[in-house]
Amino acid sequence: MNYWPLLGVAWVIAGFALRFNPVLVVVSAGLVSGLAAGKSLPELLGLLGESFVSNRALLLFVMTLPTIGLLERAGLREHALGWIARLRGITLPRLLTGYLAVRQGLSMVGLIDIAGHAQTVRPLLAPMAEAAATKTHGALPRAEVQRVHALSAATDNVGRFFGEDVFLAFGGVLLIQGFFAGHGIAMEPLEIALWSLPTAIAAFLIHALRIALFQRGLGAAARKETAHAAD
Repeated sequence: MNYWPLLGVAWVIAGFALRFNPVLVVVSAGLVSGLAAGKSLPELLGLLGESFVSNRALLLFVMTLPTIGLLERAGLREHALGWIARLRGITLPRLLTGYLAVRQGLSMVGLIDIAGHAQTVRPLLAPMAEAAATKTHGALPRAEVQRVHALSAATDNVGRFFGEDVFLAFGGVLLIQGFFAGHGIAMEPLEIALWSLPTAIAAFLIHALRIALFQRGLGAAARKETAHAAD
């Protein structure tokens, strides 16, 4: 057995210990392991190119995180808080229900990854929901703020999960079609998508009601906190 390709592991450990650029460390470690395994440089470059093309969607997702981090460092969350504070008539139920409608509608037409926890919930929706709740009920305890953030994330989940089932080319729809076909039942993707519509509508109404009830409970918690502070 040829153990020389394991030099790439030692290369990664040494590179991270010396705090070199992670991308350069990983790529160069692949080259070191490949050369130690007896592959030529053109073969290694071909493998790197093929891996990049086949995993480009994952790379775009990974690049989202540092991009959002830079925007937050530049004051994205603070701008979102200020923008909501300046809007009249905006409440937590109106904000989250509107986002739910947009998220579910986009998912129904296949635009699933245009929003999400990393892209919209943490940098935008959560601070905007916090500002809307604070504007209505005043300063909230830390535990209630966390509940507002959790509800924002749940709203995104519900919108995506029940909206994507209506999209014809969604993998779940095709999986259902294949399952029925395997049992001798022929169904078109359009039929499955249309039958998902009542569930999507019910999910929207139920979650909108949950948001309204959450708003009432949040008001009660804020009043209780105020009374406790006064005592």
